[in-house]
Amino acid sequence: MSFDLGDVVRLSTSVRNANDAPADAGSMSLTITLPDGSDVTVPSVTPETTGVYTYDYPTTQAGRHSVRWLATGDNAMADTDVFNVREATPPQLFSLAEAKAKLGIPPASTSSDDELREFIEATTQCVEFFVGPVVRRTVQQVVPGDRDVWVLHTMPVLSVTAITPLQTWQQAIDPSVLDIDGATGLLRRKDGLWFYSGDYRVTYTAGRAIVPPNVTLAARLILQHLWRTNYGASRGLGAIGGGDDFLVTEQVPGFGYAIPNRALQLLQGDRQAGGFA
Repeated sequence: MSFDLGDVVRLSTSVRNANDAPADAGSMSLTITLPDGSDVTVPSVTPETTGVYTYDYPTTQAGRHSVRWLATGDNAMADTDVFNVREATPPQLFSLAEAKAKLGIPPASTSSDDELREFIEATTQCVEFFVGPVVRRTVQQVVPGDRDVWVLHTMPVLSVTAITPLQTWQQAIDPSVLDIDGATGLLRRKDGLWFYSGDYRVTYTAGRAIVPPNVTLAARLILQHLWRTNYGASRGLGAIGGGDDFLVTEQVPGFGYAIPNRALQLLQGDRQAGGFA
């Protein structure tokens, strides 16, 4: 389960003695390694109850965190764990409420909300593999100068926000002089000049201003298909969709059996070259 950025994560470990009974350690310390590689160290943690140690950590960074408990002295032991924190605005093609409606989950039921949000993010990544960015995002790319066209690799391109020279002797380029072909990622100068020599870092926004209905429907079908794995042998339950298509009898390269056939067919009209048939 992933946590939202800013959540307080309760970390815990337990200590047992040689007779496998709960027991306190001589001392207990905790080290949390953050996504940027820095450490948060708690030199002394007191037991909440006999043998049970907890610590509430307020998250400040998105990404994977590693946790190490170290008990010394009596009942010495070590314990490691990890937890993940979502970015502030994770890419999601549809809302939690829309996902619940597709899966037949009552709005008032919240027991699966955190897990379902991870499924939504995974579904978004699957769809974007085939059609390119759908959710708006900021992209940075280094491009070489001394040419008449730049090609951006993440499409569709909505806008270019900055062009930063990487060498001190380079001339600046005003993004307002650009002609942007959002569908192909081609950038040209409207004044007919070539781009100056040297390398430049282009900062731009990629994604879609309007998401076509075939893409959103395909995403919901993929979500429905993946959610069925929670039901084991009962995956054919009518409440979460049925039909032979959900068995996915042919593998999709790069995704195995994760993509139902009808979803892939819905995405065909928006496929990008990076996806696979």
